[in-house]
Amino acid sequence: MLQLLLAQARDSTIADCGVRRDGFEAAYRVNDMAVDLEHLRTLAERVVTSEGLYLVDVELKGGRSNPLLRIYIDKPGGVSHADCQLVSEQLSAMLDVEDPFPGSYTLEVSSPGLDRELRKPRDYEHFAGRRARLILRPAAESAAGAVIVEGRLAGLEAGRVRLDLGEAGTKEYDLSEISKAKLLVEP
Repeated sequence: MLQLLLAQARDSTIADCGVRRDGFEAAYRVNDMAVDLEHLRTLAERVVTSEGLYLVDVELKGGRSNPLLRIYIDKPGGVSHADCQLVSEQLSAMLDVEDPFPGSYTLEVSSPGLDRELRKPRDYEHFAGRRARLILRPAAESAAGAVIVEGRLAGLEAGRVRLDLGEAGTKEYDLSEISKAKLLVEP
């Protein structure tokens, strides 16, 4: 996984983090100032798409003294270190102007890796033909835990992920049934 770290020289403290119903952080509170993750995502999207890249995800994590803004980018054929550096430099300049953090933070720009998580419906279409592991939510009436299935992605149709299980045939899983999914590294 390619990574480029850029640290800004300011002090800060994270007070708390809000979480939206869909599980993504909505805002962090840094030194009693809310940091809007959607605004950061919009800024990142603007920079990434202007360079012909694809924004995979934006995460805001970190401890009390140094929040971490992590940007995942991709493009057909994979991203290079130069792609990460370019996005990091341009986004850093925008963040300096916007100043969403009242203190120091770390900006990390990287590829999602070969075993990337599948988070958006379009990921299931884009990676059709690749091997993947799906973790399914346990059925409400079942006492069993989560079910893990592995197979080859066969696309997405009407909100249902198609997974080729080999000799067991192709199965379909509703997106709402999937709690986590990721690509598998193939030898």
